[in-house]
Amino acid sequence: MSWGGHQTFSIALPNLDKFSYIGGFSGAIFGLDVKTCYNGVFANSSDFNRKVHYLFLGCGTEENMGTKGLVTSLKDLGINVAYYESQGTAHEWLTWRRCLNEFVPHLFKTVNSPASVHIPKG
Repeated sequence: MSWGGHQTFSIALPNLDKFSYIGGFSGAIFGLDVKTCYNGVFANSSDFNRKVHYLFLGCGTEENMGTKGLVTSLKDLGINVAYYESQGTAHEWLTWRRCLNEFVPHLFKTVNSPASVHIPKG
């Protein structure tokens, strides 16, 4: 959340061999060139969508962290991204609790069967 939402992208996107569920809550993500940022990870939407099982971005309706613009840009490229707006909240804990509530039910589900639970081998 907050700066951590930005750091989530900085850590997860260059390491899609390790992360396939990515959530950013009120991440400070302004003015990215989505075609080239993070070493061009979004440039090939088919490859990205195959590797990332769930990409979630959320924020409050009373804040401007660049989230809505980023979501629009990603969708224009063909990236599968879920977006949530917490109504009437700003850069605050209630926003992040609501985002977490929306994000968590999608974790660790396989791509082909959303209702099933994926248990990693090992």
